[in-house]
Amino acid sequence: MVDYWYVAASLAVAVGITFSLRAVPFVVRSRLRESALLDALGKWMPLGAVAILAVYALSSIDLGTSSHGVPQVAGVVTTVGIHLWRRNIALSILSGTVVCVGLMNWVF
Repeated sequence: MVDYWYVAASLAVAVGITFSLRAVPFVVRSRLRESALLDALGKWMPLGAVAILAVYALSSIDLGTSSHGVPQVAGVVTTVGIHLWRRNIALSILSGTVVCVGLMNWVF
């Protein structure tokens, strides 16, 4: 037999915990608005995330295959080149992805 009060209490606790965990970043952000550390993290975190993703993607290249990692390296070179030329993140990521996927599917 289901104890409805137990289920309702469990749901209430779960909702309370979930709401509290989602509200904490907004409360902390309003108190750290003038923080130099938060400004530095906002400035450098995107670059660090992209660098980690690039290293992860390049570390999974299998040099024993027929392509020898050429599509992946061409994608990275294209992404960096387009970004240095146009300074547009969306364009550079899209260009690098198109080059990499195109080479993988139609050339190698």
